[in-house]
Amino acid sequence: MIVTPQTQRFTDPLPLKSGAVLPAYELVYETYGTLNADRSNAVLICHALNASHHVAGHHADASGQPIARSEGWWHSMIGPGKSVDTDRWFVIGVNNLGSCFGSTGPTHTNPATGQPWGADFPVVTVEDWVNAQARLLDVLRIQTLAAVMGGSLGGMQTLSWTLQFPDRVRHAVVVASAPNLTAENIAFNEVARRAIVTDPDFRDGHYLREGTLPRRGLRIARMIGHITYLSDDVMNEKFGRTLRSSDVSDPAAAAELAYRYSTQDVEFQIESYLRYQGDKFSEYFDANTYLLITRALDYFDPAREHDGNLSTALARARAKFLLVSFTTDWRFSPARSREIVKALLENRREVSYAEIDAPHGHDAFLLDDPRYHAAVRAYFEQTVSAVEKGEVTHG
Repeated sequence: MIVTPQTQRFTDPLPLKSGAVLPAYELVYETYGTLNADRSNAVLICHALNASHHVAGHHADASGQPIARSEGWWHSMIGPGKSVDTDRWFVIGVNNLGSCFGSTGPTHTNPATGQPWGADFPVVTVEDWVNAQARLLDVLRIQTLAAVMGGSLGGMQTLSWTLQFPDRVRHAVVVASAPNLTAENIAFNEVARRAIVTDPDFRDGHYLREGTLPRRGLRIARMIGHITYLSDDVMNEKFGRTLRSSDVSDPAAAAELAYRYSTQDVEFQIESYLRYQGDKFSEYFDANTYLLITRALDYFDPAREHDGNLSTALARARAKFLLVSFTTDWRFSPARSREIVKALLENRREVSYAEIDAPHGHDAFLLDDPRYHAAVRAYFEQTVSAVEKGEVTHG
């Protein structure tokens, strides 16, 4: 499946939750499948921290051939014949405002100064992203979504959709997510942010104007984040305490080992893996985007305006829900998904819940686990498909 990104420009300013106003802006998006005649088969996919609008399929080179390893980040989940079947559903992936993958963000030009926005880009929230996505759906003339679906931060956006636009969402699929971040999660985000802002090349967030990039800070931020995405079992299974040079009985290997110790170089395989992930991330991701998106994660808390009562907060939701969690996901644990389930049931909403016994930690929501994919497939085939049969009801 070859896909091409599209860009929609908006000239009407977007009021933000912070009180700021974003002037004219662009959203980059991709679509998969065909919108049916009554426009009832649209499924919106919301992305997580370092993902984008490129949800599925492949991009093509100049000759029209698929580019190797260009598959979308949820390619195993979405496509012809897959759990979210694009032979049946019209799937939309949108790049969030503030991102560095095409939609207007800190790397774009601030019309007021003619310079990159940098640190001057306004604070954005999950609610702002949902409002911007709703404007795009208006342009596409899609009034009601068959489903909104997302994992992690994308799950928070999904939940917010059901509260901000309850009459525009029939089904919500929330995967490996939470109604808000725990203090521990906020702490991890803050340590990662401090790594970035204390990098000498950060230059108060205006590094692009000055021709620098805070790569060291981004590397450390990614390494911290990656540790939290994996379970202890997976780390031990994949890396354990294995040294990069395991044959230390060999004199040459022993000499190399001693040298790396003396220079504080990479020693264990897990160190090598984390450094690789950090190096790769620092080459394609924007530091200000990282700061913005992790703050949006921290701020999200629909119960805050209801004295912390999640049940009261979710009373506005009218959609039917599927929630999926993973047993070894300690960053967004099953207990957090069950909080959402409980609050929805207290509001007499129709809820399905799948707790998958998987060893992969938070990253499990991106992987091809057959039980997980079967649960999503069954939900779309048995529940969301009622849209096509004229059986649409709200709880």
